Amino acid sequence: MKRFYAVLLVVLVAATAGAAYGIMWIRRGFSTADQPSSLEKVVARTLRHLAIPSARRNEKNPWTATPENLEEAREHFANHCASCHAKDGSGQSEMGQYFYPKVPDLRLPPTQNLQDGELHYIIRNGVRLTGMPGHSHGEQDDASWKLVLFIRDLTGLTPQETAQQNKTVTTAHYVGSPSCEKCHEQIYQSWKKTPMANVVRDPREHPEAIIPDLATNSVAKFTKDQVALVYGSLWKQRYFTKVGDDYFPEGAQWDVMNKMWRPYKVADGTDWWVKFYPPDNMQRPTGPTCDGCHSVDYNIQTKKVVEWNVGCERCHGPGSEHVEHHSRGNILNPARMDYVHANDTCIQCHSQGRPLKNPIEGRYYDWPVGYQAGLNLQDYWQLEEHTLGEATFTHFPDGTAHKNRMQGNDFVQSVMYRRGVTCFSCHDAHGTNNNAQLRKPVNEMCLDCHAPGSQNGPRTATLEEHTHHKDGSTGSECVACHMPKIEMTIADVKVRAHTFEFITPAMTDQYKIPNPCTSCHADKSTAWATEALRHWPERSPWRMN
Repeated sequence: MKRFYAVLLVVLVAATAGAAYGIMWIRRGFSTADQPSSLEKVVARTLRHLAIPSARRNEKNPWTATPENLEEAREHFANHCASCHAKDGSGQSEMGQYFYPKVPDLRLPPTQNLQDGELHYIIRNGVRLTGMPGHSHGEQDDASWKLVLFIRDLTGLTPQETAQQNKTVTTAHYVGSPSCEKCHEQIYQSWKKTPMANVVRDPREHPEAIIPDLATNSVAKFTKDQVALVYGSLWKQRYFTKVGDDYFPEGAQWDVMNKMWRPYKVADGTDWWVKFYPPDNMQRPTGPTCDGCHSVDYNIQTKKVVEWNVGCERCHGPGSEHVEHHSRGNILNPARMDYVHANDTCIQCHSQGRPLKNPIEGRYYDWPVGYQAGLNLQDYWQLEEHTLGEATFTHFPDGTAHKNRMQGNDFVQSVMYRRGVTCFSCHDAHGTNNNAQLRKPVNEMCLDCHAPGSQNGPRTATLEEHTHHKDGSTGSECVACHMPKIEMTIADVKVRAHTFEFITPAMTDQYKIPNPCTSCHADKSTAWATEALRHWPERSPWRMN
């Protein structure tokens, strides 16, 4: 009889656990509760705990929480776990909302109080009767152990760390990126190869920095000895001459893509600041117009910088205290910020705008003087305004950017921004082998969240059904339609829009905004493109205009 009751108890416990952790692969609207009861949770967690072999609970993590290991684990988490758990571990993902019970918040005590061995067992083997799959990668299984490190690191800053961080913003000073190399060597060496680290170079230190043969320049002659700094290498290259303690742009620039010299002078009626400076490059210093974004800690009084280029402290704040004694509380990490402050770290330079206060000490600045990572960008910077329906130097009539360095102006209009996506959800400023420092090849990056059949769209069985282009072709790339190259950087060289909106051929007819269909199929008309879209069965007829 006792055995009967024991068996019955096990059955009841299992049934309760199944109810608590059973996954309903339908919307929660069909469920009468958002969460199981407290009793169900206790029973389910107890059963999960008992399923972990005692010998595995006390296993020690063979990996330590170095910056490199955490960076690798973050990437692995983003690729394999974030679709359900969200990138911050909160469980507030698009997919996570369709689970019952909800995906757990990995930052909270029920997860954080588990031992390393218990966390590793759950990651590697999954949890029965739930949507949590096993995540095994061979006998060594380094990835799973590193995920344990990452989950530990998900916990937010303590009140003490937050207070320390707020203080650090005002008390620490800048020390330069080389100070970070000792502890962050792998990240540092990767960053050193990026455009961020090489946008401004001294040709005396880097003679290879000058791309063209200066002798071929017939636009506005200057010699190598006159070049104090070289700016750019991807789309265009400009040359700065030093006079006194200021730098000034030469009158010719190199078009990298077309391999030709072009004049360089910011024309009247273009950038807002032009009317405040004489029409002569040698009277337009780069300090107010350029250098604040191309350096770390440009000082408007001394006109000196701690470091040229976009160094570590441009995004992580002054690092003197962190170099002296490492802790989470004395350095800034955009990954721990809310999405507004996190994105502001990039928008400070990747946007067109003007300081709220102008002039500043008699000069008009085209970058947010006084701002540094962690502060409120809106207290220092106003994005360039736009009137709907009006075409300007900076905007197309619908508000999409017209020129380069407006990724921020675009992005803040997007659904992605409103949903809490950050610039570094897609890009890695520390460097990757992918175009534009994307964390993955472009379609892989997009399909992480927008796989065929997902709630985020596209709502087709395959990508080819959505794009109507052969899989693997240029036309099948997500960015071809949702991030067309329509924003001018120099002459006919353009960069991608960041609103992620699909610009229809009808908008080209009405507002003269380039659309991706006839931009690619240049021999076709907008009428042809509109008619083609009308025959795409998954395309809403109400989205043609």
